[in-house]
Amino acid sequence: MLRFALAAALAASLAATVPAAADGPLTVEDARARILLPSRPGAAWLTIRNAGEADRLVGAESPAAERIELHTHIHEGGVMMMRKVESVEVPASGAAALEPGGDHLMLFGLKAGLKAGDRFPLTLWFEKAGRVDVEMRIAPLAETAPKRKRR
Repeated sequence: MLRFALAAALAASLAATVPAAADGPLTVEDARARILLPSRPGAAWLTIRNAGEADRLVGAESPAAERIELHTHIHEGGVMMMRKVESVEVPASGAAALEPGGDHLMLFGLKAGLKAGDRFPLTLWFEKAGRVDVEMRIAPLAETAPKRKRR
């Protein structure tokens, strides 16, 4: 029984690193989310690798949230603020990183009971590639905090 549990744990950790869209030009890596409280919006980050022509991420949906918006951080008057954006560019033969302190997904109307270690499905919508299904992992707070630059 212990061997089975260890094998299952190993398989689950390896599955988290498998690209989400291995059959198309887009693959998704390091898909993770931060959920602080179900009553507050959550945030999600991932890296999209593109082996094909340029594309754009134009939206997302998940049964874990009522709605998902694309956001970015901007500096305005010395203050960092979030702004909703219509799309995120995914360059040809390149990558787009959604990460803390930069472009990200905002998750609104989260379902109760989500906690670190849980997983949930999310579908990304691309202008050319269409829908790409991803498994999101809820990461601990320390793993999702923005990296601060030293002065």
